[in-house]
Amino acid sequence: MRAFNRFYTNLIGALDYSRHLHTPYTLTEARVLYELVHATRADAADLRSALSVDAGQLSRMLARFEERGLVSRRPSARDARRVEVELTAEGREAAGLLEERSQSAVESLMDGMAGADRERLARSLRTARRILEDRGTRKAKARPVGTAPAEREATGHGPAKEEAAARVRIRGPRPGDLGWIVERNAAVYAEEFGWDGTYEALVARIVAGFAAGHDPEREAVWIAELDGRRAGCVMCVDDTAEDAAEDAAANPAGDEGTAADGAARTPPHTARLRLLLVDPSARGHGVGDRLVAECVDFARAAGYRELVLWTNDVLAAARRIYQRAGFELLGEDRHHSFGHDLTGQDWRLVL
Repeated sequence: MRAFNRFYTNLIGALDYSRHLHTPYTLTEARVLYELVHATRADAADLRSALSVDAGQLSRMLARFEERGLVSRRPSARDARRVEVELTAEGREAAGLLEERSQSAVESLMDGMAGADRERLARSLRTARRILEDRGTRKAKARPVGTAPAEREATGHGPAKEEAAARVRIRGPRPGDLGWIVERNAAVYAEEFGWDGTYEALVARIVAGFAAGHDPEREAVWIAELDGRRAGCVMCVDDTAEDAAEDAAANPAGDEGTAADGAARTPPHTARLRLLLVDPSARGHGVGDRLVAECVDFARAAGYRELVLWTNDVLAAARRIYQRAGFELLGEDRHHSFGHDLTGQDWRLVL
């Protein structure tokens, strides 16, 4: 890992950033400008938290920016103890120039790289980030170089949450969306958990059943978009005894969105949440929370008394979303599915 760090910092010119991009700013100064231009509002405390910069170092940096006419500072209207920082027109111009040159540097780095290699590189970088975050090696306040404020976990408060919410849109399905649900579920779970083709077959069966016939008053599917691109999905269906019998016959071991045993035990007036997925490229924007909230609101409005789901304990991020939404764990069961020994979990939310 240290060897890669040495290689990459040299590759992007991090040790001589101003010369590398032909700018008068250090890498830290460029990051501060980047944060300011992408934030709806920011104060010095926000910047310290986002960048893990020493308070004294940041104060001196902002003072230099102010002398150059790049920023203005004033007491916060929300809290007089805080200092709001805002880019001036000159500051926005400087940040824009930095953005153009940084983008150009990345384009040069990837120039001539085959499309398949680009996608493989992007997947690998997302995987590396997810593993490091899940292992807790990165503090919540520190973020990798080059991420925007909206890429922080959008479950707290402040500019990051507001900006992330504005970039996320939840909508109904369009032609091609159901096929995307199958493809992305299969690809993501194969890459991240090594699940085999039986999972893709199962998702295809679930989606085909929904497409073939569903009650729009009591069943629905949603697609999340981030900046206009598909970023996630979730489904809400009527969990009837007939559904449970069909699931038991077709899938004794259960699936991410269906548990044969759990479904058989559910009473009437129960809805089931299925196939929640957040694309790896869209994680950290609150997409999963928005999708689950949409499903909960729909189930409540449709007159269901409870909403249930079945998942596996290896899906830690999804489990945290369910917990935040108020779901309670009912029980666990060990099973072998999708080429792995797994522990299934039944969750319920009383509506």
